[in-house]
Amino acid sequence: MTGWGRYPAVTGLEVQGEDIRRTTAGATLCRGLGRSYGDSSLIPADDSTSRRFAACTTRADRLLAFDETTGMLRAEAGLSLLEINRLFLRRGWFVPVSPGTQFVTLGGMVASDVHGKNHHIDGSFGEHVDQITLQTADGRVIVCSDQQEPELFRATIGGMGLTGHILEVQFPMRAIPSPWIFEESRRIDNLGDMVDGLKEAADRWPMTVGWVDTLARGRHLGRGILMKGRWATPDEAPAKPPPTKRRLRVPFQLPNFVLSKLSIKAFNTLYYWKHIRREKRGIAAPESFFYPLDALLDWNLIYGSRGFTQYQCVVPHTADNGPARRVLDLFRREGGCSFLCVIKDCGAEGKGMLSFLKPGMSIAVDFPIHPTRTPALVDKLNELVIAEGGRIYLTKDAFTRAEHFRAMELRLEAFNAVRQRWDPQGTLRSAQSVRMLGDTP
Repeated sequence: MTGWGRYPAVTGLEVQGEDIRRTTAGATLCRGLGRSYGDSSLIPADDSTSRRFAACTTRADRLLAFDETTGMLRAEAGLSLLEINRLFLRRGWFVPVSPGTQFVTLGGMVASDVHGKNHHIDGSFGEHVDQITLQTADGRVIVCSDQQEPELFRATIGGMGLTGHILEVQFPMRAIPSPWIFEESRRIDNLGDMVDGLKEAADRWPMTVGWVDTLARGRHLGRGILMKGRWATPDEAPAKPPPTKRRLRVPFQLPNFVLSKLSIKAFNTLYYWKHIRREKRGIAAPESFFYPLDALLDWNLIYGSRGFTQYQCVVPHTADNGPARRVLDLFRREGGCSFLCVIKDCGAEGKGMLSFLKPGMSIAVDFPIHPTRTPALVDKLNELVIAEGGRIYLTKDAFTRAEHFRAMELRLEAFNAVRQRWDPQGTLRSAQSVRMLGDTP
């Protein structure tokens, strides 16, 4: 088993079944489509020699109820966002918050408390979840919400599957005026202009995001492309719904040398100057706007046999953009290079006890793993983020040490207290919780 970053790998048993309650009974961990990047959806390595197993939820993907007047949807945890979009987009409905991939299950969206391009307005997915049905470590089935077992509810949102097996999720879909996006993009010269552009767009555009060239330096540090979007009105949108596009596939694992600093620099330069006009606007399909990487299946194979990781942090806003500038500068100075660096403007902190985002700037960088350099780079980034008062996203992490996570996550004690109350034997755990939270292997 691996996450999407293909590091680390563990040997273990994965059980699948359509009966989600039976499949998850006795499992160490639930696992959906495996799109968390690191080890959060992997069983601890020592469990591979025992009778413990991970429960894969993807066969439990039924729609259970939908109210066309309110948009309220209840479904099993294994239902994918891809299937939700296939069924509802053309009917005028969309999820209130969407991450950057459709290949994620509802259970994973809750466990990671996923966020999207609209966080500055709508927050993370957990803010919209009405209720969750859980199977706890002792086999009980609990329905929790803001009114019913609220502590368990808040600990489950963003809790990485460690409070119980998510069986069902209920949340309101959002009515949309058309299945098309009106998009505007702008080429940006530096970090200050990028942050100013994101802040300026926040009041008028429900969806914003920036791509940043991580290899730019000096007065060009933080240069990139700022993208803004909203749902197109009926008079703006094409008469027909967006067509289903054929996806390409990376046919094999590329050699490790392909993603060198030179090739990434060439890609970043071409991508930046491909935006020849300073500003562009027009109609876009939701798949290309929300999920550009989904167009290339198995794109993680591009990174070679060592795999890749993503470092995603959120740091506070300051007048001089100092925290974000220091993160990008440290990443570049320590030899980091990435063709995928995303920056977002973040809104209020979510209700989840370990939900990732809070007011500030989120910076996410993908980069190939090197056995010795990558842990050292993550250590230095974490030390900076701690000093700046920020934190990291557990769903993307594979290298953070326990002492660093404790220093940046002040809510951890309250979360652990809820886990202890519902799972005193420590039955539910992951490779990540052993590495970072002190769980017993």
